Amino acid sequence: MTVVTVLHPGAMGAAVSAELVGGGHEVLWVPKERSAETRRRAREAQTTACDSLAEALSRSAVVLSVCPPQAAEDVAGAVAAHAFDGVYVDVNAISPQRVRRIDEEIRPGSVVVDGSVFGQPPGEGRTARFYVAGSGSAVDLVESLFTDTALHVCRVGDVVGSASALKMAFASYQKAARTLAGVAHALADVHGVGEQLTAEAEVMVSAILSDPEYLPSVAARAWRWAPEMEEVADALRAAGLPADMAEAAGTVLSCWDGGRGQYGMTVAEVLSQLRSRTT
Repeated sequence: MTVVTVLHPGAMGAAVSAELVGGGHEVLWVPKERSAETRRRAREAQTTACDSLAEALSRSAVVLSVCPPQAAEDVAGAVAAHAFDGVYVDVNAISPQRVRRIDEEIRPGSVVVDGSVFGQPPGEGRTARFYVAGSGSAVDLVESLFTDTALHVCRVGDVVGSASALKMAFASYQKAARTLAGVAHALADVHGVGEQLTAEAEVMVSAILSDPEYLPSVAARAWRWAPEMEEVADALRAAGLPADMAEAAGTVLSCWDGGRGQYGMTVAEVLSQLRSRTT
């Protein structure tokens, strides 16, 4: 049995806590200044309440930070202030740069494991993937915590920031795509063509993120698509809708403008163009 402190049992944190408890580990948490909903989740996950963070850390070999991204560094700072000397696992949706700052703040007493969860909170028939990166022995310990649970550990190397980079890359598409869908439907609704938009969407090829081989064709057509996004932005503004994402898409497309009509580029060349133009 390993003693783990979870900060804090929100929807994801509570689900992860329940998986740990189900695996035979003791999970601690600190109810001070937490909401009634958090207390309920922690109770249902069968976690153990501690009077203070100092008490929880003194009893724990591992800390899991599962909190809103904007609070990640504050949580890490609070743990660092108590000179915690175990394994600190950051499971938050934060940038590689931020998790590296946390790594610097936590060390030398603790070892940081960079983590990111993909999927819905595990449990009740649902599974999720838990990508981790960091020191081999620390990752070994984290992996052992979730043996035979609904949270499947996947290693992405020993460089802190790799797991967070994967999360950011995926979220940059997943979250933005859903946001864009809202804007698209709002524009269609203004003009009374919502049903037709939905019908067109049903016949679209949807495996966009999983098939990067199509990207050279996008780059080759960017010189036409960028002005089209300017037209989209105009239509959105006229409908009283935010045009920022359409304008941003046009800016990104302009990075590929030099590849006008060049359908022979490779995926690597297309990605390299994005990096070189934006730097």
